Amino acid sequence: MSQSNLQSMFSNYIDQDTFFKNKDALTTNWVPDNILHRDEQIDDLASILAPALRGDDPSNVFIYGSVGTGKSLITRHVTNELHTVAKNESKDLEIVYINCKMKKVADTEYRLLAKLAGQLGDDVPSTGLPTDEVYNRFFEALQEQKGVVIIALDEIDALVKKVGDEFLYNLTRINDDLEETKVSIVGISNDLNFTEYMDSRVKSSLSEEEIIFPPYNAIELREILKDRADKGFREDVLKDGVISKCSALAAQEHGDARRALDLIRVAGELAERSESEQIVKQHVDRAQDKIERDRVVETVRSQPKHSKLVLYTILNATEDENEIATGDVYSEYKELCQNVEVSELTQRRVSGLISELDMLGIINANVKSKGRHGRTREISVDLSSNIKSQIRELVEEKFYI
Repeated sequence: MSQSNLQSMFSNYIDQDTFFKNKDALTTNWVPDNILHRDEQIDDLASILAPALRGDDPSNVFIYGSVGTGKSLITRHVTNELHTVAKNESKDLEIVYINCKMKKVADTEYRLLAKLAGQLGDDVPSTGLPTDEVYNRFFEALQEQKGVVIIALDEIDALVKKVGDEFLYNLTRINDDLEETKVSIVGISNDLNFTEYMDSRVKSSLSEEEIIFPPYNAIELREILKDRADKGFREDVLKDGVISKCSALAAQEHGDARRALDLIRVAGELAERSESEQIVKQHVDRAQDKIERDRVVETVRSQPKHSKLVLYTILNATEDENEIATGDVYSEYKELCQNVEVSELTQRRVSGLISELDMLGIINANVKSKGRHGRTREISVDLSSNIKSQIRELVEEKFYI
């Protein structure tokens, strides 16, 4: 496309009618005035944190539920309202919110401490200091607050996987050393079994209170999506059945409101790009394909190099055969490592990587009995040819295959 044509396209885009009235309303970061189907969880969290308004130390609370069940939304909503009341009533209260899955935020203990200290007013460099010194500066920043500090750690399971749970234990016990500041921890996790793997000391300290967020059903998702669509889209741009289809598809994904919002927003974007008159069900189908493709490819992109090589091996091995055994994967993986001049991992570690890829939903690894020969895992891949091609290109570009 020539420069003049490109400029013309951009100019036409500015003048083009849009389907969207408020696109932010169709994202998960947007906090609506009226949050549907979470009254019980809002009341529970509010009652746990309310003592902070009297200067008392609220119980630590652990919030868990599947992806897209409103955990982060409700936590932000309740803590924002709490902070507003505290400010109006001149109460000493600070809210610190950290998403532990963000890159270069909580992938090391140092960075997490620096981020926490930064939100409390101490500008700590992202690298270069001893960890003990960063901890001391975080502790001093807490001391200066002279009130209640609520620290919300979203996706806390990602933090523990990266830095272990000893830091978390120290954080839950920090009140023992503080004189005029009281700290409360709000932990949020998508992993329903996360607390089972924590050290018993950490579990008892952190999980003083627990709130469970159940999945939304299809009816609840439809009502949530209808409310957001009314705020996000112009009138009459949605064809009948679009909201119901997005809700039904998201209900299959464990009642995931995030999925429903992504579907209807991307469907709107695709309809707008194709200059359609309305958003129809076919746009939802295309949106589902695009979201799945983007999700898988981005997940693979963020994996360690050996996970990429193991997956590349599996993709090639299952191109003609539907399944491949774990032992065969390792043999072909070793050969691939030699070809790209990378030192191979042990078979046990590769088996662990296969389990991780299975948990991420990128491959399917099913245990099958071989009779007196024991058991093995048969691995298959249920991805579209388009996604497989993108993954191959990603790995080949990285390792010059």
